[in-house]
Amino acid sequence: MNELKNEVFCVIDAAVDALAKAGDIQPGGVIVLGCSTSEVAGARIGKGSVPELGDVIAEAMLTACAARGLNAAFQCCEHLNRAIVMEQRVLDERRLTQVRAIPQPKAGGSVPAAAWKRLNHPALAMNIQAEAAIDIGDTLVGMHIRPVAVPLRIEYGKVSHANLVMAYSRLPYIGGSRAVYE
Repeated sequence: MNELKNEVFCVIDAAVDALAKAGDIQPGGVIVLGCSTSEVAGARIGKGSVPELGDVIAEAMLTACAARGLNAAFQCCEHLNRAIVMEQRVLDERRLTQVRAIPQPKAGGSVPAAAWKRLNHPALAMNIQAEAAIDIGDTLVGMHIRPVAVPLRIEYGKVSHANLVMAYSRLPYIGGSRAVYE
């Protein structure tokens, strides 16, 4: 587990760093993490939840975001309608719709359940339009990135057995051929 923990911390730190730089995400910005511990462990999504691994992943995400002045948020699974775990302060600042549930490994997911326990004042939002997102294990986190989502690749394409996909958002270009953007 120590080798996997080191890999998780390394990949998540690199992912958060790359997103923060490519997306020019300012302090206070939010990066959402969607993660299947089943997929990381080599099982099919939703079929082999690993709570201990969820705790490692939540810790790695919180650590990487805090080091850059960013806020981490965590997407729950479809059993909680892909609601988002975050600090109450972030929910309030963004005027998000709060919902009531406490994520569990088998109802919300191992990573959001672990994040809930690690946050100072955890809250659950119905949804968010974050500056960026990380998807580990094909959890379909794209619904929580504000438009326009720009895919980003780094040297790591996987976390153990799970696919790693990321995107940051940029402002939409409008106005057609006569518009000036720069």
